[in-house]
Amino acid sequence: MQLGTRWAAGSEPPASVPAALRPAIAEAEANLAGSSSLPTSGYWTLTWLEGRAIAELDAGWEVLQTASGVVSRPFED
Repeated sequence: MQLGTRWAAGSEPPASVPAALRPAIAEAEANLAGSSSLPTSGYWTLTWLEGRAIAELDAGWEVLQTASGVVSRPFED
């Protein structure tokens, strides 16, 4: 795994965040803003696993690239 970068939720993702992840990150933040079950504050962390980007929000959400596309979901237990 390779560490990428961190940025505050609700702010513009850094240039190093792949374009393919950006719409899913914005959608996750919009969905969390409308939900009372998860906090919307926190930080995103971008990492790379096997050449694929993963953005994880401290509040319990992840957006990742898979072989079939981009997946956005709450953390799995």
